[in-house]
Amino acid sequence: MKKTLLASLSLLLFIACNSDGSKKKITRPPSSGNINNLSVVVDNDLWEGTVGESIRDILGAEVYGLPQQEPLFSMHQMPTAVFSDFAARNRTVLKIEKGKEAEIKFLENPFAQPQKLVLVRGNTNTEIIDQLKQNSTKIISEFKNEEIKQRQKQTRKSLHKNNNIGQVLGLTIQFPSAYRIAKEDGKFFWLRRDIKTGTMNVLLYEMPLNAISKGDDAINDVIKMRDSVGEVHVPGPLEDSYMITEEAYTPFFNTTIIDNKPAFETKSTWEVKNAFMAGPFINYIIEDKINNRLVVVEGFAYAPSVSKRDYMFELEAIIRSIKIK
Repeated sequence: MKKTLLASLSLLLFIACNSDGSKKKITRPPSSGNINNLSVVVDNDLWEGTVGESIRDILGAEVYGLPQQEPLFSMHQMPTAVFSDFAARNRTVLKIEKGKEAEIKFLENPFAQPQKLVLVRGNTNTEIIDQLKQNSTKIISEFKNEEIKQRQKQTRKSLHKNNNIGQVLGLTIQFPSAYRIAKEDGKFFWLRRDIKTGTMNVLLYEMPLNAISKGDDAINDVIKMRDSVGEVHVPGPLEDSYMITEEAYTPFFNTTIIDNKPAFETKSTWEVKNAFMAGPFINYIIEDKINNRLVVVEGFAYAPSVSKRDYMFELEAIIRSIKIK
């Protein structure tokens, strides 16, 4: 009971005051946890019932674009009574409280730093579930953005610096020193990192501003563009083999923002024409009106027989570090 009370009090005390009444910053202990691992603080009876089902449906949903099923987040559930001390320091936390007025709060660094805690309250199971469903997009976005920042922070510890990307393409992109420049051909760059079961890859190049049409035909233009670039620049292991978009898999296509600029986002799977190789990719086409061009950056992984979620997440974090000059 004491631990529960202390945890509740800590959640409310974000700032303290000096003797003169001025506010002072409270130092939080460092947060912990692997990338995309989420702590779910909810009592066992709720977790095993309809509330838990809703949480798993939303935050354990399948990541689109992977060749096998993998969840958005790996979740670790704990009852409210044990949520204290080190257990409260995970970087991302979803906390459920029943018996209180229905609301949702997005809290920064309540128990550790950096930390994102989403607090969902409701008097009944139905009210809690409604809060989860109505705010599902924002909940996922808040947790994902926190993890992107953490992944980028890890990357900055050992950046690759000796490359011509900035001079040739007029942009910066932060990627680990474990990657190498596998190919540089004019304004085309191929970055590659060897992993135990294959490779992780980033492609960078530019296209004319009008290369992708607006509206329903945009996705078809994206596929044609990346297939033509694959034929020229990404050969397979056999003669006349090269990377293309897998036709059997319907691409996820959306608009987003990269470096405060509109961009097309495409997720799907690639394959090698005339060879048995395949894997997931994530492609962004950024509208750079100032320089009258489209900046294209794509991440793809080749890692047969292993999970690929975290590999693709690393590639997305690299891509989202782009700054166009």
